[in-house]
Amino acid sequence: MGKPHLAQLRERAVRLVAQGNTHTEAARRLCVSIKFVNDMVRLKRETGSLAAKPQGNPGRGKLTGVKGWLERRIAAQPELTIDELTAELAAEHGVKVHRSSLSRLLLRLGLSRKRRSASA
Repeated sequence: MGKPHLAQLRERAVRLVAQGNTHTEAARRLCVSIKFVNDMVRLKRETGSLAAKPQGNPGRGKLTGVKGWLERRIAAQPELTIDELTAELAAEHGVKVHRSSLSRLLLRLGLSRKRRSASA
């Protein structure tokens, strides 16, 4: 994801339009897209501010509610594989996730898992 435009550029775009320039002229003068100018004028009109919205994932996902359960489950039965945990999550909690998502959560929790069951 790209970085938001600087606040000064946002302000200049709105100021140029307020001075009577068209959105196209303002965009050409600042070397930005017309959509950017449109968005900044609309943002200023609707919110009164030109501050950039926060970017990124706020940390909520499908697995947020089952972190504690996962930790307890692994503590009770450490030999469980990611595939087995994924199947249990779907069966017991109705949470269907890809094994890689579960793997990333386990790594964040400081837990490592086997990739394959012992029989494979």
